[in-house]
Amino acid sequence: MILPGARVVQMAWVVDDLEQAAERLSKAMQVGPFLMIRHIQLDEPHHRGKPQRTDFSLCLAQAGEVQIELVEQHDVSPSVYRDIYPDGPPGGMAFHHVAVVVPDVFAETARYNALGFPTASSGRFGMIDFTYVDTTAAGGFMVEVLPDRPEMHRFFGAVRSAAEEWDGATPWREFG
Repeated sequence: MILPGARVVQMAWVVDDLEQAAERLSKAMQVGPFLMIRHIQLDEPHHRGKPQRTDFSLCLAQAGEVQIELVEQHDVSPSVYRDIYPDGPPGGMAFHHVAVVVPDVFAETARYNALGFPTASSGRFGMIDFTYVDTTAAGGFMVEVLPDRPEMHRFFGAVRSAAEEWDGATPWREFG
């Protein structure tokens, strides 16, 4: 369920082993390097309207015009990842969400909410506000709403630059 005017920039999977999944996708899709960000600390994290910290790591790689994100949750706390896969991803990897970039995260989230799709998660990563909207009833996946802001473009630009310079030798590396 992607609303008109939003631009899909990312497809994301929940995995049970980040490094192994990055190696497998890098080889299969010839994309890389996956840039790892471990044990992310979000500001003001909420899950289903309540404060909630989740221990998770992710990695990102560029595949043409779309970014690939892999997410591994390290604990069993309630989260957007456990909402869909309470016992972890079946088979070690499962599709979870698409990310869209919009001018106003909160206005876009309100549009989804008005259509009956609840906010599953929200928070801030540095200067970047985000929400996850639970659209699983309509499409079987969630939508992550991201801002069309310079900070977002710089972050995603670093992933794109790494892909453009990638020699194919190492499937993943630490971000930064």
